[in-house]
Amino acid sequence: MNWSQLATKVMEGYELRKEEALSILASDDNDILRLMDAAFTIRKHYYGKKVKLNMIISTKTGYCPENCGYCSQSIDSTAPIQKYTMMTKEEIISGAKRANELNSGTYCIVASGRGPTNRELDVVTSAVKEIKAEYEDMRICACLGILREGQAEKLKEAGVDRYNHNLNTSKKHHPTITTSHTYDDRVSTVGKIKEAGISPCSGVIVGMKETMDDVYDMAKALKELDADSIPVNFLHAIDGTKLEGTNELNPLYCLKVLALFRFMNPTKEIRISGGREVNLRSLQPFGLFAANSIFIGDYLTTGGQEGNSDMQMLKDLGFEIDYDNVEDRKQVLID
Repeated sequence: MNWSQLATKVMEGYELRKEEALSILASDDNDILRLMDAAFTIRKHYYGKKVKLNMIISTKTGYCPENCGYCSQSIDSTAPIQKYTMMTKEEIISGAKRANELNSGTYCIVASGRGPTNRELDVVTSAVKEIKAEYEDMRICACLGILREGQAEKLKEAGVDRYNHNLNTSKKHHPTITTSHTYDDRVSTVGKIKEAGISPCSGVIVGMKETMDDVYDMAKALKELDADSIPVNFLHAIDGTKLEGTNELNPLYCLKVLALFRFMNPTKEIRISGGREVNLRSLQPFGLFAANSIFIGDYLTTGGQEGNSDMQMLKDLGFEIDYDNVEDRKQVLID
């Protein structure tokens, strides 16, 4: 396969056939530099050398009634994690201050559970209004689970820019990962987000014993959903979860997955998300030749790479922090 020619076709509007997509995932490891160069051609065409930074705050951890096999917060998990109920408005606002200090353009407010109660939603919306008043240019992403009628509209009114609700896996593979909600429940929530005028963020977790066909189906589904931002997580198997001990990934395959998502969703924000440190390992910098976004700091119940290391990585690559072209937060090369 001539990856460079395929990249050119993609930039001209061509959509990959399934066999072409699978050939990326099954490509020879010796071809990885040519593949990533082609992915970078697409990435650079739409995003230059800019990288979007995102920071997560886990506002409620544990106490989740869902049985997702990958999650340490699941009702079935025996992982020894810290558990706490909804943070106060002041604690959430304090997190935004920290995100601003770290040059994060997007602040992600995350809470465990099937979906937010009205009280929890009120805490989040109240905090968002004050954050927006203090940091007008900061993008706010909420990730609160499956939304009920009217809740997306309240988040929009408060100033939430984006809502994350991952598909996580393919429709076919979904019942092996969780049975407490359906794949269609997730798709429906993304639909509610879009109807409310909020930018949809939806992604996947790779490495949960799925097939290459499943990975293709994930990328295709997100293209059809027209998700603006696509977080690609790589399973960090946690002891005490159903997927404990699962270790199917290697750094080169992870790079091929990122290349696939760039080829199939060329204009979208592709974010290297949870598990990048333990799965990409020393090849993390190569991932940014396909992706244009990363999380900084810690994740929900697992630690991330130390912040200075991320900044050094971006500097060494010659990349810039992307502030979404907001005039009063100029785009600068990392010092």
